[in-house]
Amino acid sequence: MENSNGSRAAPAIIIRMPHVYILRCSDGSYYVGSTWQLDARVEQHTSGHGAEYTKRRLPVELVFSQEYDRVDEAFAMEKRIQGWSRAKREALISGELHRLPGLSKKVWKRRE
Repeated sequence: MENSNGSRAAPAIIIRMPHVYILRCSDGSYYVGSTWQLDARVEQHTSGHGAEYTKRRLPVELVFSQEYDRVDEAFAMEKRIQGWSRAKREALISGELHRLPGLSKKVWKRRE
């Protein structure tokens, strides 16, 4: 491949990084996943070729994504978010990260 000055251009290198993502489904629920190819995976979900969960809840909308350096980090975060309450997920989606610790604490009632 030659560029405009006649020299050979280096081939384009596409670097894919692992991502965690959250989709908002048509019923208001959230789907949490992780992938190496965010754009392609979201397209699978929106076209009805993604997870069974999202196929039954179309249309879906990407509301959050975060890139990681390592796939094990992305997968661990996916599993962590899947265990979160709706309120905690919504704080993450809206960028209200200061609210996350308060949404993590359990309230223990003392037995009388």
